[in-house]
Amino acid sequence: MSALLRIPAPRSSRRRRLVAAAAALPILFGALSACGYGSDKSDDSASTAPAAAGSTSAKKLSADEVKIGYFPNLTHATALVGLKEGFFQQELGGTKIKQATFNAGPAEIEALNAGSVDIGWIGPSPSINGYTQSNGSNLKIISGSASGGVKLVVNPKKIKTVADLKGKKIATPQLGNTQDVALLNFIKSKGWKVDAQSGKGDVSVVRTDNSLTPQAYANGSIDGAWVPEPTASKLVDEGAKVLLDESTLWPNKQFVITNVIVSQKFLKAHPDVVEAVLRGSVKTNAWINANPDKAKADANDQLKALTQKALPASQLDPAWKSITVLDDPLASTAKAEAQHAVDAGLLKAPKLDGIYDLTLLNKVLKEQGKPTVSAAGLGTQ
Repeated sequence: MSALLRIPAPRSSRRRRLVAAAAALPILFGALSACGYGSDKSDDSASTAPAAAGSTSAKKLSADEVKIGYFPNLTHATALVGLKEGFFQQELGGTKIKQATFNAGPAEIEALNAGSVDIGWIGPSPSINGYTQSNGSNLKIISGSASGGVKLVVNPKKIKTVADLKGKKIATPQLGNTQDVALLNFIKSKGWKVDAQSGKGDVSVVRTDNSLTPQAYANGSIDGAWVPEPTASKLVDEGAKVLLDESTLWPNKQFVITNVIVSQKFLKAHPDVVEAVLRGSVKTNAWINANPDKAKADANDQLKALTQKALPASQLDPAWKSITVLDDPLASTAKAEAQHAVDAGLLKAPKLDGIYDLTLLNKVLKEQGKPTVSAAGLGTQ
């Protein structure tokens, strides 16, 4: 079973250069580098967990180890639960797992570019940004992982209906991040106007780090927030009410919140290792859906190990209920999310052809008698 205790990052000069580079990583490419598109949080810190010992008796694959990155978030439940239950290690045999946790997409993309991560769980915006910044050379999306888990929560004394949002202050995690784009798109759909850069307009969009949002709500600095779980449920604990679940805005109430990505270099050199990780991912998702209560407890145990704080039931239960783990990357919704960013003026039209390589995932799914999934026209030819 993989060790999951969070430890300080090594103090080597290489690590210091990596962290500094992550903090300075341009979020937009081209002239839009100041927009912040592609990040789910503003804290770019990373932590490396100890390498997990592979089975000494199992056959080693083509790589001695695989470096896996993920966030200590419930939306990364596949990684949290799969590592704790040992599903990934079972498939990898003698190949060791080395783990690294991140608090933001840009840091994980930088780590992937530097070779510090081979395979990672990450949101759609940093995936798109990382792919376009490298002109399609650094990563591939190889699987889905989670859908949902994003809500608009508001002060019920000030906001009772969607119409009441006008003139109010609504927080998002960061300028141009996935939830920021979603709120800007929602505002536009209502015929209201907001300057995407400043956040000023018919609705004031206040960019606030998720860790600070509950306090901002408590002191009245914001009237609500469009945020992922468990931040939404933390706000409800502060007296907020859920006005809108973002899933209701999407076909079949599904939209991608977490993908699995891989370094193209690692995929080319070690396809057997990548396939093994995907087998572990598919196995984990099936187990989570069959054992939701045990999986929820596993995820919370992992959060406690990584952050030194478990979620109380009042936050854990509603947050977990709103997240769906799945193998399908929901490529059409990622494509739509990118277009929303373009429409908001946060992103130049990206060239996403080839961003998905679902070959190995569909191989695994076929072998298990499961339906294959689509790249929505954006797959590797």
